[in-house]
Amino acid sequence: MALRRVVRGEVGFDPASRALTTMDASNYRRVPLGVVAPRDADDVAAVLEVCRTHGVPVVARGGGTSIAGQATGTGVVLDFTRHMNRLVSLDPGARTAVVQPGLVLDRLQEAAAPYGLRFGPDPSTHSRCTLGGMIGNNSCGPHSVAWGTTADSVAGLSVRTARGERLRLGREWAGAPDGLRALVEGETARLRTTFPELPRRISGYALDALLPEHGADVARSFCGSEGTLGILTEAVVRLVEAPRARALAVLGHADESAAAEAAAGLLPLGPLTVEGMAADLVPDPSGLPRGGAWLFVETGGESHGEARARAEAVVRAAGAETAGSLVVTDPAARRALWRMREDAAGTATRMPDGSEAWPGWEDCAVPPARLGAYLREFRGLLTAHGLRGTPYGHFGEGCVHVRIDFDLLTAAGVGRFRRFSEELADLVVAHGGSLSGEHGDGQARAELLPRMYGAGTVALFERVKAVWDPDDLLNPGMLVRPAPLDANLRFAVLPRRPVDVAFGYPADGGDFAAAVRRCVGVAKCRTASAADAAVMCPSFRATGEEEHSTRGRARLLHEMLAGELVTDGWRSTEVRDALDLCLSCKGCRSDCPVGVDMATYKAEFLHHHWAGRRRPAAHYAMGWLPVWLRWAARTGAVPVLNALASVRPLAALAKRAGGLAAERDIPRLARRTFSRWWRTRRPPAGSGSGSGPIPDLGLAPAPIPAPLVVLWPDTFTEYLSPEVGRAAVRVLEAAGLRVTLPPTLRLPRGALADGRTRTPAALLAARRGRVCCGLTYVSTGQLDRARRVMRRTLDLMAPVLAGTAPVVVLEPSCAAALRTDLPELLHDDPRAAGLAARVVTFAEALERHAPGWRPPVLDRPVAGQTHCHQHAVLGDAADRRLRTAAGLTGELSGGCCGLAGNFGFEDGHYEISAACAEDRLLPGVREAPEGAVVLADGFSCRTQLEQLAGVRGRHLAEVLAQALESRPREGDG
Repeated sequence: MALRRVVRGEVGFDPASRALTTMDASNYRRVPLGVVAPRDADDVAAVLEVCRTHGVPVVARGGGTSIAGQATGTGVVLDFTRHMNRLVSLDPGARTAVVQPGLVLDRLQEAAAPYGLRFGPDPSTHSRCTLGGMIGNNSCGPHSVAWGTTADSVAGLSVRTARGERLRLGREWAGAPDGLRALVEGETARLRTTFPELPRRISGYALDALLPEHGADVARSFCGSEGTLGILTEAVVRLVEAPRARALAVLGHADESAAAEAAAGLLPLGPLTVEGMAADLVPDPSGLPRGGAWLFVETGGESHGEARARAEAVVRAAGAETAGSLVVTDPAARRALWRMREDAAGTATRMPDGSEAWPGWEDCAVPPARLGAYLREFRGLLTAHGLRGTPYGHFGEGCVHVRIDFDLLTAAGVGRFRRFSEELADLVVAHGGSLSGEHGDGQARAELLPRMYGAGTVALFERVKAVWDPDDLLNPGMLVRPAPLDANLRFAVLPRRPVDVAFGYPADGGDFAAAVRRCVGVAKCRTASAADAAVMCPSFRATGEEEHSTRGRARLLHEMLAGELVTDGWRSTEVRDALDLCLSCKGCRSDCPVGVDMATYKAEFLHHHWAGRRRPAAHYAMGWLPVWLRWAARTGAVPVLNALASVRPLAALAKRAGGLAAERDIPRLARRTFSRWWRTRRPPAGSGSGSGPIPDLGLAPAPIPAPLVVLWPDTFTEYLSPEVGRAAVRVLEAAGLRVTLPPTLRLPRGALADGRTRTPAALLAARRGRVCCGLTYVSTGQLDRARRVMRRTLDLMAPVLAGTAPVVVLEPSCAAALRTDLPELLHDDPRAAGLAARVVTFAEALERHAPGWRPPVLDRPVAGQTHCHQHAVLGDAADRRLRTAAGLTGELSGGCCGLAGNFGFEDGHYEISAACAEDRLLPGVREAPEGAVVLADGFSCRTQLEQLAGVRGRHLAEVLAQALESRPREGDG
């Protein structure tokens, strides 16, 4: 192929590479011919030459988070994030930096911060948006009140034109292509009269920047051109001085219109931000002032006192217009509030009732003084069309973001989308506004530009485009001669009937396609460090590849359902390979603003992909782990197996046969299982715990007035780390709780506990079985087996479910499986939801059922990591409070340990697994203060620490039990 001969970067024309770039964060989908990741400007020039020769369009793509469709195209897509992503230089004295287009904004901010500097514009996607994308869209962000748009921060640009000319753009016509100056100077009257004066005018080409009174600034005029005029290869950007201290005034208002009317009056106080947010976007308003909408007004100063004083002045200026107010100076509290605001681009895609909402009219802007009146009319227009949306955004500059519950799946809904768009464009223009106030026009609004500028100015845009790009090679269909706003909608290719699936997808009406549609492309999963996103997406941080991000995998699943690029459905190797490095950490379930659950999607895919076929060996070795461990314990083979595993050649053969990573050590099995210890222990007098018949489970008055808890003997505690179970029993009983284990062999002979008849073989299997959450079967996609195991567990747990006792689960991954996978996989069995509701963590059990108990105080620092499943599904608030009560100080890191159950043991995953551990877990443990307790509640986390760092991590129950040993009691042992 011609491109591969002349380009040193990667060239991808395979289905996976193309599928990953069919969409951005908009409603649109266009299938490219291929993707090129250029290594430098020469590669860019080579791509342009080849594509011009063959008449193939070129689309420049930064992080791919554009929400108007301008990062999609039918030709060759240039991905600058792989190689052209460097900070070339930074000059603190001149307050400038030289950057490549693929540099992520946060990396520039980190480099500038030691000098007290920053780049002024900062969109909510700052952790993954690129400088090239920001220049292409003239991005802004909340601090544009103080520091303007990206165009205000650009000093010079290096550009390649479609015909290969190298230009350096600047002021006084520097770098202007031939013919541009003459064209503009012939239209100065039009340029002085047709461009509205408002801070957030992003729509169209910024031709007024070429007027002499504006310095004939070609670089500024290029900003916001959406890749249609030239390809940016390097930029010189200005930096601003960052305030030494900040404070945040939060003002409550009756609704967003009232908040908007108040916003303009605060601008004379010189705030850094004036952001508005309606209540529907705030899942938990506790801690916020009363109100139906809020203004977030940030202030800065040379000291904390000065910043706070300015925030208090904002509160006084707001006066009686507010329903309430507060001033926040604590950095962590401010970050939490800003995170709520930044996540709105995702949370707004779901209405309060869970229905879908979409971009399309995401960011129009009006003069700030008219924003309140505009919002009232906007609400009226929504009502007239039977639509809903929740406004938020940059109220201080009159810019409103909103996702609207358009029906983009039916012809009638798409027709309503068009009619609403046309009427809203007229409303914006009537208020003197801009169709785009931040993210550009793209396909979403370019068709409507004549309503804003008039036909004559739009014709001028076309003539300017022809000067820069006479062959119409660069991003055609954007800004000039645009595609219709209701064409190329990404949902049109999806199947109309629900796909037959195993999981219930309760939040998506049981529709797998609707679950996949959750990904709207805001790309929070593409953050570079776990500090930006607490867990997701560890594999992307390890590889930097789009296909290993949550968004990339969702895109491939979308294309699998579409069937155009990925044509073999559930048998797709492209989807399989992308999901192979998904750790099933579930981080996206909580960290993704729209709740994409890639762990569930992966299990679903593997279930269908391997149906009727021989699976990888690791699926049998690791997926059936509970069976192998139970067999080893029952046959007395544990000593022999441990001895064999210590012989390297034999261990190597076993790992090869089982599809396990050669670099891994095989964990040693416990010589005595937790259940066997439980049956032989002598319970302390008066505890009510014991190994005989199951004590009362709430069906009759308890003989001892102590709360009963059922301790779940998960596979890892039972066979691999029974010391955790023993420690938990010690602590729970010390807290005054009665402990029992789930039943094993207490089913009647004729039928199972729920009255359903079974074959003799099935009944025998159930009577001999143990409870199991099914985690290992789910994670390997063996969902039929998982359902059988789960149903048997529900049969065994019938006496527990008939009572009221909580079920304490020590292993976070098993607790998460019982809380989520169980009811979602057995969505037709009401007992599943009943058991899920009973599940509590170790810390939750102590807090809820032994509220008067106080743990021993250790007064020691802690290190380690919150288990990824606990973060994503269970929450760790109770654990934090328990640690604080025990005098365990410090914070556990986020992220994922990288072992993630079977993932880190599977052949081919070791390097990624280790890289994930090096992201946060291992550095945090190495940097821990002397004497720190290394906490790791998950068996995977403890194994990873031991095998990669030689460190023994401990469950919180072990730490507390050891502290209680100063008060030994009879019966332990």
